[in-house]
Amino acid sequence: MARPVTLFTGQWADLPFEVMCEKASSWGYDGLEIACWGDHMEVKKAAEDPSYVQKKLETLAARNLKCWALGAHLAGQCVGDLYDPRLDTFAPDEDKGKPAELRDWAIEEMKLTARAAKNLGCYVVNGFMGSPIWKFWYSFPPTSEEMVEKGFQQIKELWTPILDEFDRCGVKFALEVHPTEIAFDIYTARRLLEVFEYRPTLGFNFDPSHLLWQGMTPHLFIREFPDRIFHVHMKDVAVTLDGKASLLGSHLPFGDLRRGWNFRSLGHGDVDFESIIRELNAVGYNGPLSVEWEDNGMDREYGAREALEFVRSHDFKPSTEAFDRHMKK
Repeated sequence: MARPVTLFTGQWADLPFEVMCEKASSWGYDGLEIACWGDHMEVKKAAEDPSYVQKKLETLAARNLKCWALGAHLAGQCVGDLYDPRLDTFAPDEDKGKPAELRDWAIEEMKLTARAAKNLGCYVVNGFMGSPIWKFWYSFPPTSEEMVEKGFQQIKELWTPILDEFDRCGVKFALEVHPTEIAFDIYTARRLLEVFEYRPTLGFNFDPSHLLWQGMTPHLFIREFPDRIFHVHMKDVAVTLDGKASLLGSHLPFGDLRRGWNFRSLGHGDVDFESIIRELNAVGYNGPLSVEWEDNGMDREYGAREALEFVRSHDFKPSTEAFDRHMKK
């Protein structure tokens, strides 16, 4: 059985939820990974109001769509980050510019998200955790090991009550390993799991695009954490270093062709998706393949349609036969 193909609604939050469902259904998607912003998912309502949940489920079902996961990236970022004004973009008006209040809101929002996911019948929440030490990634001024360890311990302190609520709800949290997060590559992801003593609730939303542009081989992440791949984003990226551009983005906006890398719609970048499917087959991942459209150089509706076809054509079952099994007289 082919894995379900879903569309993450985070980049479509300008559209009403009903319109988003209509479009995704008409294109042939199996479901949505619903973002917890815009009107797509108000987690407080979903956590506390059965009628709100029922309406969302009916809207999905009327268009033959399902939801296996929620995306809670924005609130999650506010939990672990050191405050700067950019976080105000994600916060309620009453908490903007107030670091302590903003963090308190984010922690409560993530707890509510766990309850919302349970009520919706979702098995996982994808998101970010933030990082109090991301700004130390380049070790000048010098960064001590004590500073790094303190940052990981702070994330443990902030997120343990949240993950306790996830445990109570029977929902898993999948960190999208990503620059600006406490875990942004294999080594930091391993360290995060160690700090949390490998608690079963915590795993990863695998997104190859963020790994590739950093210089990693994405499918090896799956091999490294076979039991922690809770969800998968299908997203492509093209590295276009030309001797002028920096891998750090050069303070140029996404989509600017002078950048050293840009996210691309599926099939238009450098990610080796066949190797990813083979690794997912090897670890027995049967969850959704969630298309995340991020390509400022392509019309998003064209990209969403084409991406669905790309995923369907690349998602193959593992063999049930060894090719040399019958080489006998």
